[in-house]
Amino acid sequence: MTNHSLKFMRPLTASVCSAALILGATSATAQDADPNLPDTMTWSSYDVGSAGYAEASAIADAFGRKYGTRIRIQPSGSAIGRLQPLLSDRATVGFLATETFFAAEGVYDFSTRQWGPQDLRALAGRPSSIGIFTAKDAGIETLEDLEGKRFAYVAGNPSINVKCNAFLAFAGLTEDDLEAVVFPTYASAMSSLARGEADASCTTTTPSHVYELAESPRGIRWLNMDPDDQESWAKVNEVAPFFAPFRETIGAGISEENPVDIMAYRYPVMAVKAEMDADTAYNMLKAVDQAYPMYKDATAAMPRWELTKSGVPAIDVPFHEGAIRYLKEKGIWTEEHQAWNDDRTERLNALLEAWPKAVAEGEGKSDEEFAEIWEKHRQQALNSL
Repeated sequence: MTNHSLKFMRPLTASVCSAALILGATSATAQDADPNLPDTMTWSSYDVGSAGYAEASAIADAFGRKYGTRIRIQPSGSAIGRLQPLLSDRATVGFLATETFFAAEGVYDFSTRQWGPQDLRALAGRPSSIGIFTAKDAGIETLEDLEGKRFAYVAGNPSINVKCNAFLAFAGLTEDDLEAVVFPTYASAMSSLARGEADASCTTTTPSHVYELAESPRGIRWLNMDPDDQESWAKVNEVAPFFAPFRETIGAGISEENPVDIMAYRYPVMAVKAEMDADTAYNMLKAVDQAYPMYKDATAAMPRWELTKSGVPAIDVPFHEGAIRYLKEKGIWTEEHQAWNDDRTERLNALLEAWPKAVAEGEGKSDEEFAEIWEKHRQQALNSL
């Protein structure tokens, strides 16, 4: 799949509480009232032990203590395992990662005729930084210097690989400009630099593998991305539209005194079905906001759930209209945010309209033939925007 095909592309357990649900008004004049929440909910998330599970559990625990709402977290190690409960109405919210974007686009796992583009919306999603890291002795000081260098990719992991390619786009490079080295697992790819088997890769700033590289004889360097280089950021958004500039101060070789300008995506994304009632979405986000003081210290990343960070674009799918209503009341949502949301919604709608045409044309065809048919219709839809 080409870059163009992706254009505008302390852990806690959930509390089991029996306190009575307090009903609250949702008008702008009653912002401090408790939101109207269900008595029980199920949320899907990444596996137990993941950041997504820990953060979903922390917010669920706060909902239980503050509102008496009982929430069950349903974990899964696969993208489809996290999406299926949401789409079949067995879960109200999915605490998802980049599969939110892939599902809305109908790509990778979701390009088969059993799936196709999914009509999803976001309530919020906290920024999670990601960067290109290199061995300090590899002589790579800028993104442009990656040309011809050994770059570690993960086999069968589009979530990581598409992010790496977005970095390359910033410098006008593609995977073909590198010596791509494919490793069978994420762990082996990330540790390959310390072993001298690769010179660069991309990941978040805090996994153990990057600290190991920083402490190894090779050392570590993170490659900066100028946040004001609009032309280069436009190239990034040709690959995936959910990235935004981010100055990181936490990570291997990174500190307040030695920050790095990289980019952020959203993980976890609080994803819901587009058909969710606007009042329900409004009340869900209101609860996330009001309960924030109760969960903000649960993990090091939780302060990034504050709505001025988690309630604004860019994100994997359009924001839900109910969430936007609450963000407007809080004075967070701007005309620029609305313009982004309108463009993202137009793109998603174009793909949703293209899907039935591909299904009709692909009737009776093999899976391989259908994949080509869908990609043709998908590209036509994107080119029409």
